[in-house]
Amino acid sequence: MIPQTFVLIGRSGCGKGTQARLLNEYLQQKDAAIPIYYLETGKRFRDFIAQDGYTNTLARDIMKSGRRQPDFLAVWMWSHHFVEDLKGNEHLVIDGTPRSLSEAQVLDNAFTFYQRQQPKIVYINVSRDWSEKHLMARGRADDVTDDIKARLDWYDRDVQPAVDFFKQNNQYHFVDVNGEQPIVDVHKEIIEKIGL
Repeated sequence: MIPQTFVLIGRSGCGKGTQARLLNEYLQQKDAAIPIYYLETGKRFRDFIAQDGYTNTLARDIMKSGRRQPDFLAVWMWSHHFVEDLKGNEHLVIDGTPRSLSEAQVLDNAFTFYQRQQPKIVYINVSRDWSEKHLMARGRADDVTDDIKARLDWYDRDVQPAVDFFKQNNQYHFVDVNGEQPIVDVHKEIIEKIGL
Protein backbone atom coordinates (compact mmCIF):
# COMPACT_ATOMS: atom_id res chain seq x y z
CA MET A 1 0.00 0.00 0.00
CA ILE A 2 1.29 3.46 -0.87
CA PRO A 3 0.72 6.45 1.44
CA GLN A 4 -2.70 7.95 0.84
CA THR A 5 -4.50 11.16 1.73
CA PHE A 6 -7.98 11.34 3.28
CA VAL A 7 -10.05 14.42 4.07
CA LEU A 8 -13.16 13.89 6.22
CA ILE A 9 -15.63 16.72 5.80
CA GLY A 10 -19.23 17.34 6.82
CA ARG A 11 -21.48 19.26 9.17
CA SER A 12 -20.62 19.67 12.84
CA GLY A 13 -21.70 16.57 14.73
CA CYS A 14 -21.65 14.26 11.69
CA GLY A 15 -19.02 12.00 13.25
CA LYS A 16 -15.87 13.09 11.43
CA GLY A 17 -13.68 12.53 14.47
CA THR A 18 -15.12 9.10 15.19
CA GLN A 19 -14.77 8.03 11.57
CA ALA A 20 -11.25 9.43 11.37
CA ARG A 21 -10.23 7.33 14.39
CA LEU A 22 -11.81 4.22 12.86
CA LEU A 23 -10.05 4.92 9.57
CA ASN A 24 -6.72 5.35 11.38
CA GLU A 25 -7.23 2.00 13.14
CA TYR A 26 -8.14 0.33 9.84
CA LEU A 27 -5.07 1.73 8.07
CA GLN A 28 -2.82 0.66 10.96
CA GLN A 29 -4.18 -2.89 10.83
CA LYS A 30 -3.91 -3.06 7.05
CA ASP A 31 -0.25 -1.98 6.93
CA ALA A 32 1.45 -1.07 10.20
CA ALA A 33 4.65 -0.14 8.35
CA ILE A 34 3.12 3.08 7.03
CA PRO A 35 2.88 5.81 9.68
CA ILE A 36 -0.28 7.91 9.94
CA TYR A 37 -0.28 11.68 10.28
CA TYR A 38 -3.63 12.66 11.79
CA LEU A 39 -4.61 16.31 11.61
CA GLU A 40 -7.65 17.27 13.72
CA THR A 41 -8.09 21.03 13.55
CA GLY A 42 -11.13 21.38 15.84
CA LYS A 43 -9.19 20.12 18.85
CA ARG A 44 -6.18 22.22 17.87
CA PHE A 45 -8.40 25.32 17.82
CA ARG A 46 -9.92 24.46 21.21
CA ASP A 47 -6.42 23.96 22.68
CA PHE A 48 -5.23 27.18 21.03
CA ILE A 49 -7.98 29.38 22.46
CA ALA A 50 -7.37 27.97 25.95
CA GLN A 51 -3.93 29.61 25.94
CA ASP A 52 -3.09 33.19 26.87
CA GLY A 53 -2.03 35.67 24.25
CA TYR A 54 -3.43 38.37 22.01
CA THR A 55 -4.27 36.13 19.04
CA ASN A 56 -5.60 33.41 21.34
CA THR A 57 -7.95 35.90 23.03
CA LEU A 58 -9.28 37.21 19.72
CA ALA A 59 -9.83 33.65 18.47
CA ARG A 60 -11.56 32.77 21.76
CA ASP A 61 -13.96 35.70 21.31
CA ILE A 62 -14.77 34.49 17.78
CA MET A 63 -15.42 30.95 19.01
CA LYS A 64 -17.63 32.18 21.86
CA SER A 65 -19.77 34.08 19.36
CA GLY A 66 -20.14 30.97 17.18
CA ARG A 67 -18.45 32.62 14.20
CA ARG A 68 -15.99 30.86 11.93
CA GLN A 69 -12.30 31.52 12.53
CA PRO A 70 -10.57 33.62 9.85
CA ASP A 71 -9.02 31.71 6.99
CA PHE A 72 -5.48 32.90 7.71
CA LEU A 73 -5.64 31.43 11.21
CA ALA A 74 -7.26 28.20 10.02
CA VAL A 75 -4.54 27.74 7.40
CA TRP A 76 -1.82 28.49 9.95
CA MET A 77 -3.40 25.91 12.29
CA TRP A 78 -2.38 23.10 9.89
CA SER A 79 0.15 24.50 7.42
CA HIS A 80 3.03 25.05 9.84
CA HIS A 81 2.54 21.49 11.12
CA PHE A 82 2.82 20.20 7.56
CA VAL A 83 6.07 22.14 7.10
CA GLU A 84 7.51 20.94 10.41
CA ASP A 85 6.18 17.38 10.60
CA LEU A 86 5.47 15.75 7.24
CA LYS A 87 8.08 13.24 6.06
CA GLY A 88 6.38 12.10 2.83
CA ASN A 89 6.04 8.44 3.74
CA GLU A 90 2.84 8.65 5.79
CA HIS A 91 -0.88 8.36 5.31
CA LEU A 92 -2.45 11.76 5.85
CA VAL A 93 -5.86 11.82 7.58
CA ILE A 94 -7.45 15.27 7.88
CA ASP A 95 -10.50 15.93 10.06
CA GLY A 96 -12.20 19.32 10.24
CA THR A 97 -10.39 21.13 7.44
CA PRO A 98 -11.13 22.96 5.20
CA ARG A 99 -13.87 25.25 6.45
CA SER A 100 -14.09 27.58 3.46
CA LEU A 101 -13.50 27.64 -0.29
CA SER A 102 -10.33 29.71 0.07
CA GLU A 103 -8.95 27.29 2.66
CA ALA A 104 -9.81 24.37 0.34
CA GLN A 105 -7.82 26.08 -2.41
CA VAL A 106 -4.80 26.50 -0.11
CA LEU A 107 -5.10 22.84 0.95
CA ASP A 108 -5.28 21.89 -2.73
CA ASN A 109 -2.07 23.87 -3.27
CA ALA A 110 -0.42 22.03 -0.35
CA PHE A 111 -1.46 18.65 -1.78
CA THR A 112 0.14 19.62 -5.10
CA PHE A 113 3.32 20.79 -3.35
CA TYR A 114 3.58 17.58 -1.32
CA GLN A 115 2.76 15.46 -4.41
CA ARG A 116 -0.21 13.79 -2.71
CA GLN A 117 -1.84 11.80 -5.50
CA GLN A 118 -5.66 11.54 -5.84
CA PRO A 119 -6.61 12.56 -2.29
CA LYS A 120 -9.83 10.94 -1.10
CA ILE A 121 -12.53 13.33 0.09
CA VAL A 122 -14.98 11.60 2.43
CA TYR A 123 -18.13 13.70 2.67
CA ILE A 124 -20.14 12.48 5.66
CA ASN A 125 -23.56 13.62 4.56
CA VAL A 126 -26.13 14.42 7.27
CA SER A 127 -29.08 16.81 7.30
CA ARG A 128 -29.02 20.03 9.27
CA ASP A 129 -31.75 18.71 11.62
CA TRP A 130 -29.81 15.49 12.25
CA SER A 131 -26.65 17.48 12.98
CA GLU A 132 -28.42 19.83 15.38
CA LYS A 133 -29.92 16.96 17.38
CA HIS A 134 -26.54 15.21 17.68
CA LEU A 135 -24.73 18.39 18.71
CA MET A 136 -27.28 19.03 21.45
CA ALA A 137 -27.02 15.42 22.64
CA ARG A 138 -23.22 15.31 22.90
CA GLY A 139 -23.17 18.25 25.34
CA ARG A 140 -19.70 19.64 24.65
CA ALA A 141 -19.02 23.08 26.18
CA ASP A 142 -19.30 24.84 22.80
CA ASP A 143 -22.51 22.96 21.90
CA VAL A 144 -25.12 25.46 23.05
CA THR A 145 -28.15 26.36 20.98
CA ASP A 146 -27.00 29.76 19.63
CA ASP A 147 -23.50 28.47 18.83
CA ILE A 148 -24.91 25.41 17.08
CA LYS A 149 -27.18 27.54 14.90
CA ALA A 150 -24.28 29.85 14.02
CA ARG A 151 -22.00 26.90 13.16
CA LEU A 152 -24.64 25.27 11.00
CA ASP A 153 -25.26 28.61 9.27
CA TRP A 154 -21.60 29.11 8.44
CA TYR A 155 -21.36 25.50 7.31
CA ASP A 156 -24.09 26.13 4.74
CA ARG A 157 -22.57 29.45 3.71
CA ASP A 158 -18.81 28.73 3.89
CA VAL A 159 -18.03 25.00 4.07
CA GLN A 160 -20.44 23.76 1.43
CA PRO A 161 -18.56 25.65 -1.34
CA ALA A 162 -15.39 23.80 -0.23
CA VAL A 163 -17.26 20.48 -0.51
CA ASP A 164 -18.41 21.46 -4.00
CA PHE A 165 -14.84 22.45 -4.96
CA PHE A 166 -13.57 18.94 -4.20
CA LYS A 167 -16.62 17.24 -5.70
CA GLN A 168 -16.14 19.01 -9.03
CA ASN A 169 -12.36 18.54 -9.21
CA ASN A 170 -11.30 15.33 -10.96
CA GLN A 171 -7.95 15.36 -9.14
CA TYR A 172 -9.86 14.09 -6.10
CA HIS A 173 -11.67 10.85 -5.34
CA PHE A 174 -14.87 12.25 -3.82
CA VAL A 175 -17.23 9.91 -1.95
CA ASP A 176 -20.61 10.84 -0.49
CA VAL A 177 -21.35 8.71 2.59
CA ASN A 178 -24.65 8.46 4.45
CA GLY A 179 -23.78 9.69 7.94
CA GLU A 180 -27.26 9.08 9.33
CA GLN A 181 -26.69 5.38 9.99
CA PRO A 182 -24.97 3.47 12.80
CA ILE A 183 -21.29 4.28 13.27
CA VAL A 184 -20.11 0.84 12.14
CA ASP A 185 -22.18 1.13 8.94
CA VAL A 186 -20.77 4.58 8.17
CA HIS A 187 -17.25 3.15 8.58
CA LYS A 188 -18.07 0.18 6.35
CA GLU A 189 -19.46 2.46 3.64
CA ILE A 190 -16.36 4.66 3.80
CA ILE A 191 -14.01 1.70 3.41
CA GLU A 192 -16.01 0.31 0.50
CA LYS A 193 -16.34 3.62 -1.34
CA ILE A 194 -12.69 4.65 -1.02
CA GLY A 195 -11.61 1.20 -2.19
CA LEU A 196 -9.48 0.03 0.73
